[in-house]
Amino acid sequence: MDKKSVIGLVLIGVILFGFSWYNNKQYDKQIAAQQEEMQRQALLDSLDRVHHPEKYLDQQVTVREVDQTAVDSIMAVAEANRINTFGAALVAAEKGEEKFYTLENSVMKMTISNKGGAVEQVELKEYRRYSKEGNGAPVKMWADGSEQFDMQFFVRRNYNYAQINTAGYYFTGPEQNLFVAESSEQRLALRLPMTDEGGYVEFVYTMAPDDYMVDFDVNFVGMDAEISGLTELTFDWKNTSLQNEKGYTNENNYTTISYLFPGEKKIDDLGIGVTKRGSAGVRQESVDTKIDWFAFKQQFFSSIFIAEDKFQNADLEFATYQPGTGMIKDFSAVAQVAAEPGQTSFDMGFYFGPNKFSTLKEYDLGLEKVVPLGGWAVRWVNRWIVIPVFDFLSKFIGNYGLIIILLTLFIKLLIFPLTYKSYMSTAKMRVLKPEMDAINAKYPNQQDQQQMLKRQQATMDLYKRSGVSPMGGCLPMLIQFPILIAMFRFFPASIELRGEKFLWAEDLSSYDSVLNLPFDIPWYGDHVSLFALIMAATLFFYTKMTYNQQNMGQEALPGMKFMMLYLMPFMMLMWFNNYASGLCFYYFVSQLLTMAQTFGFRYAINEDKLRARLAENAKKPVEKSKWQKRLEEAQKQQQEMLRQQQKQRR
Repeated sequence: MDKKSVIGLVLIGVILFGFSWYNNKQYDKQIAAQQEEMQRQALLDSLDRVHHPEKYLDQQVTVREVDQTAVDSIMAVAEANRINTFGAALVAAEKGEEKFYTLENSVMKMTISNKGGAVEQVELKEYRRYSKEGNGAPVKMWADGSEQFDMQFFVRRNYNYAQINTAGYYFTGPEQNLFVAESSEQRLALRLPMTDEGGYVEFVYTMAPDDYMVDFDVNFVGMDAEISGLTELTFDWKNTSLQNEKGYTNENNYTTISYLFPGEKKIDDLGIGVTKRGSAGVRQESVDTKIDWFAFKQQFFSSIFIAEDKFQNADLEFATYQPGTGMIKDFSAVAQVAAEPGQTSFDMGFYFGPNKFSTLKEYDLGLEKVVPLGGWAVRWVNRWIVIPVFDFLSKFIGNYGLIIILLTLFIKLLIFPLTYKSYMSTAKMRVLKPEMDAINAKYPNQQDQQQMLKRQQATMDLYKRSGVSPMGGCLPMLIQFPILIAMFRFFPASIELRGEKFLWAEDLSSYDSVLNLPFDIPWYGDHVSLFALIMAATLFFYTKMTYNQQNMGQEALPGMKFMMLYLMPFMMLMWFNNYASGLCFYYFVSQLLTMAQTFGFRYAINEDKLRARLAENAKKPVEKSKWQKRLEEAQKQQQEMLRQQQKQRR
């Protein structure tokens, strides 16, 4: 084909496209003008009827027939226009009767509507919502009627592209409406007719037995020409999370939208979104890079949308409800999946189920990251120590209060060497207190820099000669700190404790209440948690018991005694009153064991013998390290500089 032929064909194509576009525009203007003229004429007729009713006494039936005929004509024109744009098969799918299908296995029941082919509701059979009566309904993943799911895409129609929103159409499905996955997987295929030649869009839901994961496939069948220019699919998903737990505050603290970037070791999220009185806490974020999945995450349950080819970007948002509404958050996500040229199938999936670490880990998709186990050090403790021990004990013991006691004993045994070293360091410092007092008496002036340097040098000398490290008691405590934080993160997020009773607590994953108050106390709440109360009381008595032996002269610091002895237990009481009773019980048991260890150490360690040993150490020649030599040299230089400064002042 020569150059002129190519140019000619291009010009013909441009002319045909321009004519079609111009003709459609003129047609739309004509329809709009007809509608406007009909509305104007109807208004004039109505006014004329009001002012001259006698003219229409014998024409009422005729006028009604004329009006209906005109309306039918306009509707027919509009219908023809839609058919011209979308095709007769798709226009016919705008009307229909809603039908519901059920996919069910041993752990969940999923209801799917043919309207939009969307998941209408998911119930988890093994879990119940909190109820004061103690027999709550099965957990629902969102409030009834709140779920919206829409897939948007463009198809080629003649020389134009038309946007399709699947939420507005009725899909066709099988006559059977119940699919039970007992011994084999069940498959539900819903089809949206797209072309008069039989092309369709297909949503396929596949459920396996005993599984919380549902495969979701989107197929374009017989639509190669229509989707030749398809570049992406847009999914718009919205729903409202219900309050499933006893305490609104605690559940809200763990309810958010989370998402995972490819290759990342931890997830990102939108935070909590605390409400202010009279307004909703709104959070939104636009993610402009690929993500593996995003989750509408609640405290113990999540709805997760996964794309095998990853989402290209996403606009995520939630709004937080006020307490007492029975709901937590409105979730919204708009995410795009890229379409390669010629691609007709898209593999995705939904996870509807508990935030249970072992269950989520099995899918090898990083879904277990929605369980909030803390930062890398804290997460390491939970991942490799706390969770394995907890799961192991759960196989043999059904009482979770007893499991918490045994878990606490195990952790205490694990860190016993560190605890012993910390106590020994404190005991050594206590034994050296007379020598420390003598040094302080020898250099009493804290304002004199020379005396202060000499005091520091003499103190370091005493420590070195006695073989005592001033950091010996701090470092073991710092090493234990990640374990304390790990337990703080583990208990409120552990679904295993959900609904488990122990003593007076009806749910170890939520607060216990022995007295409901008729008013709300800021920072405290409207109830009295007995586990939080005895935990704070135990902390007070332990602090009082050990303060005089461990303060090492810190009584001179203003407010130190008040802060440690009174303020800290009070703050712990205020803070933990709304927290998981299992966490308060753990800290209570841990404090009791610490008190028992302290009594045991005091009985086993003879401070007179320890003092004699330190005295023997002080007689031995001490070889100073290079660091100590440099430190002493720096102190001497500083002392010399101070002397020179004093001479200059004189």
